Amino acid sequence: MGFKILAINPGSTSTKVALYDEERPLLDLTLRHSAEQIAHYPNIIDQLDWRRDMILTALKEHGFDIMSLAAVIGRGGLIKPIPAGVYEVNDAMRRDLQHATMEHASNLGGLLADGIAATAGIKAYIADPVVVDEMDDIARLSGHPDCPRRSIFHALNQKATARLHCDRIGIVYEKANLVVAHLGGGISVAAHKQGRVVDVNNALDGDGPFAPERAGTLPAGELVDLCFSGRYTRHDIQQMLAGKGGLVAHLGTNSMIQVMERIGQGDEKARVVKDAMCYGIVKQIGAMAAALGGQVDAVILTGGIAHNKSVVEYISEFCSFIAPIAVYPGENELESLVTNALVVLRGVITPKVYA
Repeated sequence: MGFKILAINPGSTSTKVALYDEERPLLDLTLRHSAEQIAHYPNIIDQLDWRRDMILTALKEHGFDIMSLAAVIGRGGLIKPIPAGVYEVNDAMRRDLQHATMEHASNLGGLLADGIAATAGIKAYIADPVVVDEMDDIARLSGHPDCPRRSIFHALNQKATARLHCDRIGIVYEKANLVVAHLGGGISVAAHKQGRVVDVNNALDGDGPFAPERAGTLPAGELVDLCFSGRYTRHDIQQMLAGKGGLVAHLGTNSMIQVMERIGQGDEKARVVKDAMCYGIVKQIGAMAAALGGQVDAVILTGGIAHNKSVVEYISEFCSFIAPIAVYPGENELESLVTNALVVLRGVITPKVYA
């Protein structure tokens, strides 16, 4: 028997948990959280004890003793910008996760891992959180110094998928140039230059293509008018950017399955909105290819929407001139977390220190 690893990926309406023995999956659970349950907690951080107890109960029901774990690893949250890598959860990280400047379920990942690890007498880690920042300095500047561009993207899945693709085609990630597009509830498109993400759109609250739940880049003048129209609160505007933007704003749903069903029934508006989202994605891919000087080894599509044949075909038609298109549907985040924990446990790397 090898190292047993517990991986935790908290989302807004679920907590995904995976148990591995080395590379071998033992258990894969999705613990669902209803709107009524969530409503009991004013803030996401208030859900910590409830979600931890739910995980422990589920593991016990499946006959697993956490005392046999070698490590627990959680999805990283909205902490300070940091380079990619594996980080041990420490006091500084606990503080920043508990007092994160933005609400997001990922803020619970490191804290859930830490709580369970403490009970088992082992260490807790995070890997490649959404705030991984390897951007070139020139990419940070926007048109005003008070509004710098920020690196907030699907770092965990992007990095893992990029490495997987490089392994499959026999090249080294640290020597490759790739454009990786994560297509999910939010959409991030990044330029991976020899192992670093040198440019990427802020996929959370206001940059890049619009997505199922996010507005992406909006015309600045119109946004300013909305902010000062007196019709909306600050919270309303934030919801427009992340949560109620994109497909939700145009079509009232964040489900690509529902959008495709409506298109199949002849809904012309749904078709136009879907194509507009794809059009924004291909423009962003082109921009990242330009950031790499046109020297691109592959364009990689990943995330849940990469399962959608129509979306993949649209992007491929417009972007295949840049480089070969590779498709890796899904998010694979739990498996990616386990892989990162394993390289620490095996002594391949030393975890980085968060400060």
